[in-house]
Amino acid sequence: MAQSNCETCNNYCYDEQEDYYFCEMNLDEDEYVKFLSSSYFDCPYYEPDDEYKIVRKQN
Repeated sequence: MAQSNCETCNNYCYDEQEDYYFCEMNLDEDEYVKFLSSSYFDCPYYEPDDEYKIVRKQN
């Protein structure tokens, strides 16, 4: 199930030049409007920022 917390998403990145966070995924117009107008948004591109994901696959 997709989640809405951008801060824990792997696609949420920091731009050092502009000094702000942004989503790397390109949301279509409908998804973007839904995202801006709602506090709860099930993002279809949500990917947990799990740095141990690769390690679990190796074991």
